[in-house]
Amino acid sequence: MKIKLLYIVACMFAFTSCKNFLDVQPEADVTKEQLFSTEEGFKEALNGAYTYCSSLDLYGGNLTFSNLDIIAQNYEFTDVNSMNIAAFKYSDPQWISKADQIWINAYKAIGNCNAILEAVDAKKTVFQGKNYEIVKGEALTLRAYLHFDILRMYAPSFKSNPAAMAIPFVTKVSNTPTPFSNVTEVLNKIIADLTEAKSLLKVSDPILATDYIVGFADKTYAANVAQNKRSTETSNPSLFLQNRRHRMNYFTTCGELARVYLYKGDAANSLSNAKEVIDSKKFPWAESADVFNSNKEQRDKMFYTEIISGWFGSQAVRDHVNNRFSDQNAAFSPTTLQKELIYELANQGQNDWRFLAWFVDDVATKKSRLQKYTWNSSPQRNMHPVVAPAIRLSEMYYIAAEASFDTDPIKGTAYLDSVRTHRGLGTPIPKTILKQDFIKKLTEDARKEFYGESQIFFMHKRLNREIINVNGMIYPASDRIFVFPMPLDEIGYRN
Repeated sequence: MKIKLLYIVACMFAFTSCKNFLDVQPEADVTKEQLFSTEEGFKEALNGAYTYCSSLDLYGGNLTFSNLDIIAQNYEFTDVNSMNIAAFKYSDPQWISKADQIWINAYKAIGNCNAILEAVDAKKTVFQGKNYEIVKGEALTLRAYLHFDILRMYAPSFKSNPAAMAIPFVTKVSNTPTPFSNVTEVLNKIIADLTEAKSLLKVSDPILATDYIVGFADKTYAANVAQNKRSTETSNPSLFLQNRRHRMNYFTTCGELARVYLYKGDAANSLSNAKEVIDSKKFPWAESADVFNSNKEQRDKMFYTEIISGWFGSQAVRDHVNNRFSDQNAAFSPTTLQKELIYELANQGQNDWRFLAWFVDDVATKKSRLQKYTWNSSPQRNMHPVVAPAIRLSEMYYIAAEASFDTDPIKGTAYLDSVRTHRGLGTPIPKTILKQDFIKKLTEDARKEFYGESQIFFMHKRLNREIINVNGMIYPASDRIFVFPMPLDEIGYRN
């Protein structure tokens, strides 16, 4: 059968039965062979993969604004389903349904990447300039990024059990099942993809150029005033090479390697990759003048210049996020007391930019609504209704802090202090702090930073660290709370 497609031809899962083929009705009747016969076809396929990843099924919904954020213990719920999710009751039908949906759609997206990667080497001659390296590098990074998130959800952590059977690492579009690999094997394959991608993007990514300046199109940053530099993210005559932070760019690859190496317990390689992002000075810290602009319509609530890579959502994603966080009856809302405890109001919290810029209190209900993702109507400074962060500059500092602490605690605390200073918290961490207290400080600040972004759960899992809700309920660190249920047919196949 000749399969038709919108952006790419792919198998829904490369390890499930043939009934799961992805067969999307095209806007134009295009076969796989026709699509991958031109450079433009590869670009369309790659753009299609990003569009799918940014949808409600994945990072525009499920993987940024859904169950992962509920189990971070950031909100108060009255409905039974949400309460069950927050209590890690993975037998709840809603949990099972959402876990199945995430698994299915993540592997769809991986199939999309694999379709590109299977064709790209044989078609090198159709590419101009360095576009072959960019397309392949981005597809490899995206495939690795997706596999890593699946691993972090559906398998034990490396710290817990590095030899545990984990997930399939799928590299081919096929209806032949892909065997499951263990945790260590999957991590090694992810690192291999990212390492190859890094070498490809190192010689091709426009973001590495000295004249590629990250920022708002209408903003001249203080650090660049002497040279009168403004954002150049849209200055490339090729649309494909503009806005590199909308895509898996070179620094995204470095950042993801920093994440993966830390997950694997390799502090040296993790630190090296995090420092490459930090030392590039490519991503300016958010400025107070932008975060607290007197014109509310120009406020930078996302700390936009610090986003290394982000998922840029549609109007449907914007509506979804407003319903979750910002509307009058937002589904995900903390009590004002929860918010004050998380942001340590009694301990400098009143100065924290995140506390001050991200919430609106409702006196009548004693709840707060998250404003992090609310849209500035004019000017449209970040160009999209919603930006769901994929990797942030602050996370690179958190990784560098943790990865360097054992060998150089002064440097480790300095990295954490850098984040805190740029969030309005001036008191430095004591240089004589014990490791366990340092990790506590680190996770507390990361929880503030990643509020509404579904990253803090992964940090607790990697560290095998208990989760405590604001009412003092303790969920001990274990696979019971850290490993999501995968679809039943996959469990049957694995066993």
